[in-house]
Amino acid sequence: MPLPDKREFLYKILVIGELGAGKTSIIKRYVHQFFSPHYRATIGVDFALKVINWDQETIIRLQLWDIAGQERFGNMTRVYYKEAVGAFIVFDVTRAATFDAVLKWKQDLDAKVTLPDGNSIPCVLLANKCDQPKEGIANNQNKIDEFVKENNFSGWFETSAKDNINIDDAAKMLVQKILENDKVQANGNSRPTSEPMFSLSKDQDTKSRKNCAC
Repeated sequence: MPLPDKREFLYKILVIGELGAGKTSIIKRYVHQFFSPHYRATIGVDFALKVINWDQETIIRLQLWDIAGQERFGNMTRVYYKEAVGAFIVFDVTRAATFDAVLKWKQDLDAKVTLPDGNSIPCVLLANKCDQPKEGIANNQNKIDEFVKENNFSGWFETSAKDNINIDDAAKMLVQKILENDKVQANGNSRPTSEPMFSLSKDQDTKSRKNCAC
């Protein structure tokens, strides 16, 4: 018997957090299996495409949006958040001030994008650079557990783009939460790739692999 056609979905994922937290490094590691300690900062919004064979019937395409230097201007515009169905908020375990800003990012996210039923989109907190000495709350996992629960995060992971620690697992958790939401939403947030949120040309995809800010 011929195999059934696979279902294909396109999801927009935001990667937000303070400047230098390692957002670009995480995206590069996850999408291209590549790490470099040196990235040249750019201004603008950049994105990369990750294709996942989720199961035998499902292909998922993730567009990971990197704010690429825009975080220095404070809260992001609604245009950036539009149609996102999931997010990572990243902080640097070696700089306590980047964790202090996490709640600001979460509140901004929740204010500007929601699911059709009004609930917050799934968001996973990434405690990045865990291969390095930690500072402040990063040394207290119980405190982070409490913070994540109190502020409606889907979960959190210690990650390292350099050593490729927990990035795939964090992405799997986020995608699972998105799929669960699709099942309970009347109209869902998933879109077959035949009806994308916006076109992704070959030139754009190539451009997204070039320089962008951490």
